[in-house]
Amino acid sequence: MARMGFAIDNRVCIGCHACTVACKAEHSVPLGVNRTWVKYIEKGTFPTTTRSFSVQRCNHCEDAPCVEICPVTALFQRPDGIVDFDSDRCIGCTSCMQACPYDALYLDPETDTAAKCNFCAHRVDRGYEPACVVVCPVEAIVTGDLDDPTSKLAILDRTQRVQYPKPEKNTKPKLFYVGGETAALDPTQAPPRTDYLWSGADLGVTPRSLAQAEREADESARARRVYDVKPKPSTWGWKVSAYITTKAVGAGTVLVAVLMYVFGSQSVLPPATTWTALLFLGVTGGLLVADLKRPERFLYVMLRPQWRSWLVRGAYLIAGFVPLVLVGALLSAWGAPRAAQLVVGVVTGLFGVGVAIYTALLLAQAKGRDYWQNPLFVVAMLADALVAGVVVATLLGTTSLRGGMSPEQAHTWLSVGVLVLALLILAEFAPRHATGNAALTARMILRGRYAALFWGGVIGLGIAAPAFLLLIGAAPAAPAFLLLIGIALRNHILIQAPQQVPLS
Repeated sequence: MARMGFAIDNRVCIGCHACTVACKAEHSVPLGVNRTWVKYIEKGTFPTTTRSFSVQRCNHCEDAPCVEICPVTALFQRPDGIVDFDSDRCIGCTSCMQACPYDALYLDPETDTAAKCNFCAHRVDRGYEPACVVVCPVEAIVTGDLDDPTSKLAILDRTQRVQYPKPEKNTKPKLFYVGGETAALDPTQAPPRTDYLWSGADLGVTPRSLAQAEREADESARARRVYDVKPKPSTWGWKVSAYITTKAVGAGTVLVAVLMYVFGSQSVLPPATTWTALLFLGVTGGLLVADLKRPERFLYVMLRPQWRSWLVRGAYLIAGFVPLVLVGALLSAWGAPRAAQLVVGVVTGLFGVGVAIYTALLLAQAKGRDYWQNPLFVVAMLADALVAGVVVATLLGTTSLRGGMSPEQAHTWLSVGVLVLALLILAEFAPRHATGNAALTARMILRGRYAALFWGGVIGLGIAAPAFLLLIGAAPAAPAFLLLIGIALRNHILIQAPQQVPLS
């Protein structure tokens, strides 16, 4: 079977955009989105400037992260290596857009489903070349079988200086560039700018900003992106940030209740604890469905699952967790023997751990976002859930309802929670980050657009204020509430900041 691939020969590409136009015409691609596009990269200063053109599109990776993360097999790899998609299955979760390191996918504004270059599979099946190949006036786009040593594609790969995009991602892309500017393949070397008419970013040109940009360009002589498509907006918004927090509360409430039972509580899941957990789990499910662009297809996750996706695994973890919580609550209400409650409690707790941490594993599947590849987030999300559970137990303790902690217990465990969260934040930012994109995200959080929210909200309200209140012996309800606010703000930053780093 063939292993189809693309080559872009930058030695002859003239940046005419014929490929973009042909692709739009062939697939009726709506306005505002593209399956293939061209960006211009310039270097140097007048009169010794150079310009190169870079055709961007899906790389049809052998180890395609978009296929792995898709929960419903809407993206799939054909036997010939082409990564195709089925818009009739797509639920619009946009996970694939986060997983693609090359920014190749987009959300179709007419169908609210993901789409991308599919190698003109309908043409290939009939023995024709893709539309972009046919229309290119200088034959800068080459297709063929990478496993056929006599194909032009394989010969170019074997005999020329070629560049594969982002090889460090280990996706094994089947698209390579012959010659061309290295900065065109690394968005951080030629980041989007606001001072070029066709730069693709929102215009914000003032005499001062333009002069500053010129000084920076002269001083560094670095590559400049002077023409590009409009940057894609962030696809995961506040609903995703909020669901991580509500999920932490739902799972953590049960986890802490089970731990309290193991160490002497009268029943494993008292009514107030049960209803609090179920309420937040219900809100979590509502946010998950509401965030889908095609929410009416949500059941596809359960009925047409792609088991490698942590979105599917997480959905099944929650689906198994809820009945176990109800069983534990019934055993508590009936006063079942301690052994029975203990067994159900431990099993429920194990599911609760899975519910608490699976989103960290989902983020790790989103290979396009380097910052999310940090294995520390598994520990951090479990810690968030446990602290959130202590918060709920603390607040229940201020009432006459069973399931709450005494003020002394709450003070002790909230103090431990503050210390653990502070240490996890330190562990997140103190070490050197593995990649430039991850380091850029960290700088954005610590000193950039999210700095005020991080230092004032996460550190000030979420760590320093609770620590001070606990130190002076204040009632535990206030520091507990502030801790939960800090967790919510940190989750918001965790989701939003990495999405601001350009991928193409």
